Amino acid sequence: VQLQASGGGLVQAGGSLRLSCAASGRTFSTYVMGWFRQAPGKEREFVAAIRWSGGSTLYGYSVKGRFTVSRDIAANALYLQMNSLRPEDTAVYYCAADREGSYSAHQQYEYDYWGQGTLVTVSS
Repeated sequence: VQLQASGGGLVQAGGSLRLSCAASGRTFSTYVMGWFRQAPGKEREFVAAIRWSGGSTLYGYSVKGRFTVSRDIAANALYLQMNSLRPEDTAVYYCAADREGSYSAHQQYEYDYWGQGTLVTVSS
């Protein structure tokens, strides 16, 4: 499985950005796909996750109501729409895949595959 994240960049506070993650190498029907982020000097943090089959979602507390995770099954793509961005959202964002589709989607150890990360910088 290969994951390729893209779409990061510099945006002003209050703005929006959409991240994409291209997934290849498998069929993902049993998978949960997630987004995590890591800010400088901080631990990696859960952002959002989506069950590939069925589309149920889960969000981290700090992004709930501002970010939306989605997937395009035909395109094998995962997305993260980020609205009302804040300086504290600045981080490297990673997409990840959990092949067993666990119900602990907020836990990093559940994920088997990781993308390379894309940097999001939110200026104040």
